[in-house]
Order: sequence, then structure tokens, then C-alpha cells
Amino acid sequence: MAACATGSHLRPVATPNTAVTSVVDDFNGTTVPDPYRWMESLDAPAVKDWVARQNGVTLPYLAALPHRAPLQKRLAELYRYERFGVPVEAGGRLFFLRNDGRQSQAALHVADQPGDLGRRLIEPDSLSGDATVSLARFVPSPDGKHVAYALSVSGSDWTTWHVREVNSGQDLPDLLRETKFTRVSWARDSSGFFYSRYPQADDQRQPVIHFHRLGAAQLDDKAVYAVTDHATRVPEGQVTTDGRLLVVSLEEGTSSSGVDVVSLDGSGRVQRLFDDYRGYYDYIGSRQGQGTELLFRTSRGAARWQVIAVDPARPAGERERVVVPESADAIESAALVGGTVFVTRLHDAHAVVTRYDAATGRLLGDLALPGLGSVSGFTGDERSAATYFSYTDFLSPARILRFDVRSGALQAVHAPDLGADLSAYVTEQVFARSRDGTRVPIFLVHRRDMRRDGRNPVMLYGYGGFDISLTPSFSAGVLAWLELGGVYAVATLRGGGEYGREWYQAGTRTRKQNVFDDFIGAAEHLVQSGVTAPSRLVIRGGSNGGLLIGAVLAQRPELFGAALPDVGVMDMLRYHLASANARLWADDYGLSDNAADFKAQIAYSPYHNIGRHHCYPPTLVTTAEQDDRVVPWHSFKFTAALQAAQRCPSPTLIRVETRAGHGAGKPVWMQVEEIADQWAFAASALGMPLPALAGGVQSR
Repeated sequence: MAACATGSHLRPVATPNTAVTSVVDDFNGTTVPDPYRWMESLDAPAVKDWVARQNGVTLPYLAALPHRAPLQKRLAELYRYERFGVPVEAGGRLFFLRNDGRQSQAALHVADQPGDLGRRLIEPDSLSGDATVSLARFVPSPDGKHVAYALSVSGSDWTTWHVREVNSGQDLPDLLRETKFTRVSWARDSSGFFYSRYPQADDQRQPVIHFHRLGAAQLDDKAVYAVTDHATRVPEGQVTTDGRLLVVSLEEGTSSSGVDVVSLDGSGRVQRLFDDYRGYYDYIGSRQGQGTELLFRTSRGAARWQVIAVDPARPAGERERVVVPESADAIESAALVGGTVFVTRLHDAHAVVTRYDAATGRLLGDLALPGLGSVSGFTGDERSAATYFSYTDFLSPARILRFDVRSGALQAVHAPDLGADLSAYVTEQVFARSRDGTRVPIFLVHRRDMRRDGRNPVMLYGYGGFDISLTPSFSAGVLAWLELGGVYAVATLRGGGEYGREWYQAGTRTRKQNVFDDFIGAAEHLVQSGVTAPSRLVIRGGSNGGLLIGAVLAQRPELFGAALPDVGVMDMLRYHLASANARLWADDYGLSDNAADFKAQIAYSPYHNIGRHHCYPPTLVTTAEQDDRVVPWHSFKFTAALQAAQRCPSPTLIRVETRAGHGAGKPVWMQVEEIADQWAFAASALGMPLPALAGGVQSR
């Protein structure tokens, strides 16, 4: 039996007993017990009672930790800086999100000039007493006279769309429900917009694309596209710049997609553009040449992605041309603005932006970035004269930049002042080896004078899934951890998109164990290189990253001093039964009714593998009652199994937020409370002293 890495720094706590049932399933001839199946009935009184009893133990325990109160105070201070979203230009106006540093939710602003603050158009903080109503999305009309915007309550993925008139600041009577994850795309004449909605708000069915005309009732919205030949493909439509076509992306999980094109001339004619599902097609815009060309970032025939242009009017064998070919670095994103294709590639998980002529593919040069960080945005279309994007890294809050496509001038539009000196800290990149020899990059953020004496408290973060890349970004929470004397580490794992499709696919389905091996390899490297020791290492991840933490905790509990799994996917045999959205995760996780997938899943599923050891490090599981993406019963069942298996005095607790969802739209005050709880738990578990929290970074 492996010894625990730590546990002596936190006082033991008795957790509530959890009822056990005798449910057993048969998977391909293998019987698997599921003693906590009853917890999947989230509205049952017994489950509500269990949550209340767990919170009744956890919340007072966390509140009494010595780090808790000073952390909450310092986090509130660190979040008190101005921050901006990337502007979208429409009708000569700029629309952007801004938090003035005192707001719980960012407000939507409209301005006439770059750099101006303009005026507040939508103020989510005024919509509820506790700021749990958030602005999930906004899309201005092409003429800039209206904004379609979606509101989410308590972090739900379900949204309600409204339309606000820009000049008056008043809402039209338009109200659209039954939507989740939908993209809104306006008709070019600003008469209305296309969106996808689930029939009768049933996300077990496929959404249908509708057109909503301004001023009309939702019941009168016209259905313009529905999938009729496949049970799980999800349609989403975007209007071309000339307004003639609706480009419909047909997503089938993460690995592949198809594309149909709907004529908007009144005929409703549908042309199937790509239907072999041999790669993924990300529509980035249209351009007018001799005809209408559609540009896509695609992985078809290019594991590290390429950009192609397609003329739907030409014969199938003659319609495509390569605009930006595949290269050694994976293309993370691409945008078409003013005749220029802006390509963001990842070089060892940091961004490099290169410009190409959309008509010829000619290289125009790289965009000068402030450092080794991340970019996002590049808003605009073929007719735009400028584009806006953001830049951030671990030690730089996101700044907003404007690039003039014609002159090549680059200027800062909004550069937040954090009010702190970060010169005491540096970011470096080191490389570990996974079990099979694969190179695993790790970003390390730490004080310049850090010693490699094996005593540094380290927080190791990872994700490793869904082709999502982890690149450098600023976080007030991370800064608070650094001020405590900690080191922050981010591991680049297979399953992500940092090195292209092969890297992603190497961490999926029957190869999912590679992700956990990569993370374990990163942890072992941090120990072997003298950065830290197991008793000084806390691991953290959310959603698919919560699965990661649950899996490695089950496999190597002696390697970690504490664990913080957040909103994790913990039951791999039944995850797909929660919703149609969850079933779309099969590209990453497989399905348990497939024998090969089941064999892989049962070997790492956190819920099913807790109990193989008898000593686990201090663990704080976090989830939310309103989470309708990764339903909270994953965390409930995992926690129950962990508490039943624990034979050490190390606490195993769950914190259930009753007013939030998966994470999006969480108000600042709630983020501060949650991070303060997590960091205080981790700091106490690792035996970190109680410093003056601003000792490393002095506020001005």
C-alpha cells in the first residue's frame, strides 16, 4: 500500500455517511457495480439532503482555514482592475465587453472611436440581486442599429435571446428560447438573423436552424435547415459577407464535420459541399473574386491544419485551392479580414501570428506580439479595414490591439493597469517525458529567485482533451497563488490541440491513458528536477481536466500533496446518458457499449478506480448544482467513493455551489469565494506559511 504524500497539515474531519445500493450493470459480459446510482436523480430529496449535509461540513471547515480570510481579501483586490473584451465593429460602431474592476459581470459597451469607453448598453449586474444572470453572447446587426444578446441564468448552457435597439437602449419585444450553444448570424440587410434551437427545449433532439425576423414572434420563425439523414450531427449557420449563402457546419463530435450551403435567394436550395467526414472544417469567412469563395481552416489531409478556399459554383474537382499550407506548427485559428488571412499557429504552445494575402496565398509577414503568450479575436470580415484582437500571457492581463489591414499599423487600444509590479516573476518552459518517451512541455511561472531545492509549493494544472490548447493567459487567481509563495505550472498534454490532430487523437478513446501518463510524467519531472516534492505538489483541473485529476489521483495518490478536481467527468461508463451534448464527447471518450472503448474506460474511470488504494491526499472536489454540461452527479458519485475508500486522516471534501453552472458567467464575487476556498485548502495541505499576501507583488 502506497503512503500518502501529505495530510498532516490539515485536521481530519468526519464526513457524512452515504447510502449504498446494490445496482450492477453488465458491459459486454463484464459486471460492474454502481453503488451510488441513486445520486443521478438530482432532484430527489435524498440527493438534496446529501448535498446539504456535505456542504454543512465543507463550508465551515474551509471558512476556518487560516489562509481563507486573507486570501479572499487579496483576491478581491487583485480582481479590481479594468478589463476588456475584443471589439466587434458594425455600422461604424464598436461593441465590446468591459468590466470597470468593480462589476461582478462585464457590461456591453458601444463606442464610436477606437479606445473610447463609449456608453454602457447592457448592464448584467442590474438584472439580478446576486449577479448570477450573465451576458453569454452578443452579436450586433451589420448596420449597427441592433444587438442580439443572450442571457444565461446561474451559468446554465440554456440561453434566452433578446434584441436591443442601440440608439434608445431599449429592448424590442423579441424573445427567443430553446437555445444552447447557438451561433447567431444576421442577414446582411439587418432584417433578422439565423440561429439554431432545440425543438421543445429538448437537447436529446437535434437543433434546427431558424430565421428570426425582427419584431416577429418566435412561433413565426421559419425553419430553414434541419438534419434529416443522421442522428447526432449538429447544424450551425453563418451568412456569407455578400448575404447570398448560409454556410452550415455539421459538427459530429470533435474529430470531423461536414458542410452544406443553403442558397438565400428564396429557393432554399441546399448544396452538399463536404460530406466525407475525413476532417474538420472551420468556416472563417467569404471573399468575392470571380465568384464567391468560402474559406475554411481544415484538418482534412493536414494533421496540423491548413486554410483552403472553395468556390461552390465550380465543379467538384476544380473548386478548391490551398491558401495557407500545413507547416511544422499547428494552426490554432484563422480569420479573414480585409483581404488578409490572419493565421495563429502554436509553437510549443505559444502563439505566432502570420498574415497571408487571401487571393494569392502570398506571405505578408508576421505580426509583432509583445511576448510568448496567447491571442484571440481578429474580428471583422472581407470588407473591414481593421481588425481587433487580444494578447495575454501568464504575467500580462489581456490588452486589446488594433491592426490596420491597409497600413500595417498596430496600436494598443485598451491596456489594463493591474496596479501591481510583476517584475519579481518570470515564465520559463521546461520539458518532461511521458511513460512512452513523448516530450511533454511545461510552463513554469515563479519568482526569479526560486531555488530548486525540492521545497517549492507547486500547483500543476492540466486539461488534455477536445483538441483544446492550453496557452499562456493571465489570472488574478494565479497571481494570488504566486504571492503566497507558490509556483504555477501548466502541462501541455496529448488530447489537446497544441501540436495538431495527431497530438489530439493520441489522447482520445482507447489512447486516453496517454493524457494521464503525460501529466504524471510532468509531475515526476517537477520532483526529479528539484522544483518540488510530492508533499508540496497540488494538482488542479476542471471539466475534462477534472477527469484528469480524478484519474491520476486514483492511479498515483502518493505522487501528490493535494488535489482540486473541478466539475469533472468522473463516471466514464455513463457520461453519455446525461444529455445529447454529452454523447457528442464520444470522439474523445468512446462509448461503453463498444467493447474496446469499455476496456479503456474501465481502466481509468475515476469513479470506478477509487478504492484500489487506501490512502489519498487531501482532496477538495468542486461542482455546481446548476451545471447542465457536466452534470454534478459525476462529482457526487466520485466523492462518495473517495470518502468510502479513504483510510488516512487526510480530508476528502466536496463543495457544491448552489447558484452556478459549469463555470461560464460566474460573477466575480463567486469566483473570489471559490478560489479562496480552493487555494486555502491547498495552502494548508502543503504546509505553506501565512505571509503578507502582497509581499511578492506590492500594490501601488
